[in-house]
Amino acid sequence: MDLRGHGHSTGSCTFGDREVFDVDAGVGEARRLGYQRVITMGWSMGGAAVLRHAGLAKNGTLSHELRLRHPPDAVVSVSATSRWFVRDTAPMRRIHWLAEHATGRMVARGALRVRIDPRAFVPIPVAPVEIVGTIAPMPLLIVHGHRDRYFTLEHPRALAAAAGESAQMWLVPEFGHAEAGLCPGLLDRIGGHLASLAAAGPGRRGKADASAHWGGAVVRTR
Repeated sequence: MDLRGHGHSTGSCTFGDREVFDVDAGVGEARRLGYQRVITMGWSMGGAAVLRHAGLAKNGTLSHELRLRHPPDAVVSVSATSRWFVRDTAPMRRIHWLAEHATGRMVARGALRVRIDPRAFVPIPVAPVEIVGTIAPMPLLIVHGHRDRYFTLEHPRALAAAAGESAQMWLVPEFGHAEAGLCPGLLDRIGGHLASLAAAGPGRRGKADASAHWGGAVVRTR
């Protein structure tokens, strides 16, 4: 699904803040359709959104005075930041220019087809690294590339350390950033691991065959 401000979705991008409501709606729709096990998987900004959604929904914490009602059974976060206002790489400095200046937001809308909310991060939301520790015992997979030009390896390591024993971390040498940086076989490897994540969820027993049809849904955000 396209998060707000992207693709076919309406609204304006808030870089992982209010996007938690989009993720919650997607998980809720999957439940309504009858899926008993739902995994959320987010890439880059979507990775931050699914981490924040899982923590907020699991703990009943209010976001913008609203409660998220549909926690997933497991989470996959790919190429996500651990904290806000990262400016230590050139791509992130460009993104901040797009977000913080009227001209930048106009460029983003015209050239990138991304509508950015000028009041994004007002007030500043809880960062992924500050909430990821509350996701446990929900299974969590953190995937990051050595060749990521946006976020250094500091970010997945910080997330994994804060998440605790329920988290797995894959640091992939050939992987860049998000979908555009995929290396051969990585998407299949992640897909093949989903059944194991679903089976490891709270209250699940037994071993899942990763090649089997496990009757679940993956809410994939971008």
